[in-house]
Amino acid sequence: MSPELISILVLVVVFVIATTRSVNMGALAFAAAFAVGGLVADLDADGIFAGFPGDLFVVLVGVTYLFAIARANGTTDWLVHAAVRLVRGRVALIPWVMFALTGALTAIGAVSPAAVAIVAPVALSFAARYGISPLLMGAMVVHGAQAGGFSPISIYGSIVNGIVEREKLPGNEVVLFLASLAANLVIAAVVFVVCGGLKLWARGAVTDSDSAGADPTPAAGSPAQGAGSPAPAASSPASAAGTPAPAAGTPAQGASSPAPAAGSPAPAASNTAPGAGSPAQGAGSPAPAASHAVAAASSPAPAASNPAPAAGSRAAGAARVGAAAPGTAQLRTHPAPAAPTRSPEEARLTPARTATLTSLLALVVAVLVFDLDAGLTAITLAVLLSTAWPEDSRKATGQIAWPTVLLICGVLTYVGVLDEMGTITWAGEGVGGIGVPLLAAVLLCYIGALVSAFASSVGIMGALIPLAVPFLERGEIGAIGMIAALAVSATVVDVSPFSTNGALVLAAAPDVDRERFFRQLMVYGGIVVAVVPAAAWLVMVVPGWG
Repeated sequence: MSPELISILVLVVVFVIATTRSVNMGALAFAAAFAVGGLVADLDADGIFAGFPGDLFVVLVGVTYLFAIARANGTTDWLVHAAVRLVRGRVALIPWVMFALTGALTAIGAVSPAAVAIVAPVALSFAARYGISPLLMGAMVVHGAQAGGFSPISIYGSIVNGIVEREKLPGNEVVLFLASLAANLVIAAVVFVVCGGLKLWARGAVTDSDSAGADPTPAAGSPAQGAGSPAPAASSPASAAGTPAPAAGTPAQGASSPAPAAGSPAPAASNTAPGAGSPAQGAGSPAPAASHAVAAASSPAPAASNPAPAAGSRAAGAARVGAAAPGTAQLRTHPAPAAPTRSPEEARLTPARTATLTSLLALVVAVLVFDLDAGLTAITLAVLLSTAWPEDSRKATGQIAWPTVLLICGVLTYVGVLDEMGTITWAGEGVGGIGVPLLAAVLLCYIGALVSAFASSVGIMGALIPLAVPFLERGEIGAIGMIAALAVSATVVDVSPFSTNGALVLAAAPDVDRERFFRQLMVYGGIVVAVVPAAAWLVMVVPGWG
């Protein structure tokens, strides 16, 4: 067996172990570089480390450090809630706000999983509150993250552009960014239509709570009261007219403690209506007598013709809200774990947050206008913020994306070993030997999509782009279009529940059947793997860009 074939088989083993055993692919790649470089290629330590990407190391550490400071001082939370306020109850705009928000976060330097981790809990809580498909909302969040993921100052963009420069290939940062943005925007639009987005337009704006986190206890005309029925007064029973309330003193939902006395605040989170901390009867109203407080806290009130369930009974705990009427928000019996309620602290633009927003803007200007190094600029801005607010810096250091840094540096070091021993040239000649360059290109796109659905998107891009170098250098296929197609194919599949972003969406969804949601994500991911690489190849490679 030839040394080149051994090195490629070892790379396959690295991907398989990283996928099945949850071991960091970068650590495995360093070990593989040591084994293959020392035992197969007879390289010394200097030869093995020749491929270590020092420039990308600085980019990854600097950008993620700056963004970690933004998370630590609440700047990202402020951005999330500021964007959410733009919705003003217009349900159909919520998915697009989340798409734009995650896109903006990754475009200014957030690692894609970090942006998804920030936005997904808020987005899926809104989906649960307003009856939006969790698949629609989750897909919008992930595709939004990938839409901004290849900006010139983003992590993915910096990595791919760095690889292109190292391999001395023609590249275009703007084309790469716009290709990913357009592809994900088109996919998001299709998902929006297929998953019921058009029906959301017909619902109009909700009136009983806005996106800033108003108390979602139902107002007049909401499902909890029965369509068109008036809201109860403070002294009236919590259920609709003529419905008996539970007996006074009965514990709510089987709780061991008795119901609170009149005028006391609603009980703890397990006994309250959504919007923890608010009185049981709705925004601003005091809790009614004990029996009424129990009825309001335990479950939404039924329609007038149905008696209220006995307190503590299974029916009370498992009561399900009926279908929401158009223009109303659907009340859930359990509050979402990450309800988008804005505290005064989150709403306030503090000096630290102002300075961080200024730093993020300065990073964009420095890189795009003055052509400064993104990594060195980011780490300099992070140091300035750390000096002014050292407490935020201490929190942020532990939030630097060290696993991503290890992943990228390890994979690219192993690719450097492959280059040193001639594997890249050997593999490229093999792919080019197919005789049909366009066929070789589409096969690489499908390999990138399939592997990325289960492993690291960045890792597979770091391995595939160098493999495509030899036949790209012959000029039979445009390098710019091929690199853009590979980048799109390897990242849009991150909706798969086996990828980091897909797993984050699955974990963040409240009030869903997780097995069913997992299957939905898996089927959707399979469709993306089957369709997108061919579409990217047809649009970006066949015309011969670059």
